Amino acid sequence: MAKRFGCFIKEARQHIKEWDAESAEEKISAGGVLIVDVREPDEFARGYIPGALNIPRGIIEAAADSTTHYRHPKLCIAQADNVLLYCQSGARSALAAWALQQMGFEKVYSLAGGLDCWDAEGFALII
Repeated sequence: MAKRFGCFIKEARQHIKEWDAESAEEKISAGGVLIVDVREPDEFARGYIPGALNIPRGIIEAAADSTTHYRHPKLCIAQADNVLLYCQSGARSALAAWALQQMGFEKVYSLAGGLDCWDAEGFALII
């Protein structure tokens, strides 16, 4: 039987680490976290976590690879740094975190519950 989207998310979550909104906010406040919003540009434009880069899920692997046209310098050099990925719900960021882990990123995390949980906790957003 073919896999559905939810199966991919469940499998990714078995391999990655997640930070809840409170933990993520504490780590961000302490500094040294690269924040990456993996939503599409139109979603990013509606509001994002301060300091976040917008690198859509569809190109995250290419953006992390310094040999591609889509490379993002800040992401390419962050393999040993804390990298927090988020999307709206935490699903796409879980997939992206798993992909980056497989590319050698050592400290990559997905925001559990995504921007929905971040916003529900009342943490800062740029709108």
